[in-house]
Amino acid sequence: MSVFGPVVKIHPVVLASICDSYERRNEGASRVIGTLLGTIDKHSIEVTNCFSVPHNESEDEVAVDMEFAKNMYDLHKRVSPTEVIIGWYATGFDITEHSVLIHEYYSREASNPIHLTVDSALQSGKMNIRAYVSAQMGVPGKTVGVMFTPLTVKYIYYDTERIGVDLLQRTRLTPSRTKGLTSDLSQVGCAASRIQDMLTTVLAYIEDVLSGKATADNSVGRFLMDLVNKVPTISAEDFENMLNSNINDLLMVTYLSNLTQAQIALNEKLVLL
Repeated sequence: MSVFGPVVKIHPVVLASICDSYERRNEGASRVIGTLLGTIDKHSIEVTNCFSVPHNESEDEVAVDMEFAKNMYDLHKRVSPTEVIIGWYATGFDITEHSVLIHEYYSREASNPIHLTVDSALQSGKMNIRAYVSAQMGVPGKTVGVMFTPLTVKYIYYDTERIGVDLLQRTRLTPSRTKGLTSDLSQVGCAASRIQDMLTTVLAYIEDVLSGKATADNSVGRFLMDLVNKVPTISAEDFENMLNSNINDLLMVTYLSNLTQAQIALNEKLVLL
């Protein structure tokens, strides 16, 4: 639970990249570190990307390849100029003395950077993910220390990331922990089933409120009103015509793409003759 500060919103691709870096770490390395990229607004910090940074760590000292980190950030800016350095991550459960030294480097690259810890080794039985922000403490004129204060962590995703998250969730139900990609038609069917289940839940709630079995919630009512207002007013005949037209366009594009692919394959074979 956070004491103060912004909310840290993490995308699934960041956690996947951190776990992949940990699995690919050098032999003998106890943890991996890296740079966090994202955007900052007044009340939240959104972590959208990251990359690992090579480092050597022992009981007495730590060395970070700062030149590599700078070059990687320059390359990322060419692809995503809106993403800036917002902090750094480290695998592990605790904050060590070396974490303070690494945090000092990132304090020169970003204003008040965050520190993200990912328990990739599952030391507590699950992957604990925590975010911290540093604050100096001590007596003026004396030795100054650093205190890491926890922040609230939330997980968000884009619509495209939702597909990967749903696929990972389905692997939990298979003994081999593997699951193949589903067809487009199957995905549409699953989405329709989810919508039907949600509509059933909403209708059951409305009936309970109208019959007096449940207490009305004004916030839920406002959400339902917004949902109803977003539904376009269209007749069933116009909707069917629009749907058929879009399906025909999709089938035409699919046919043209298959025809183009066949032409390219035929041309390659003729060139080899």
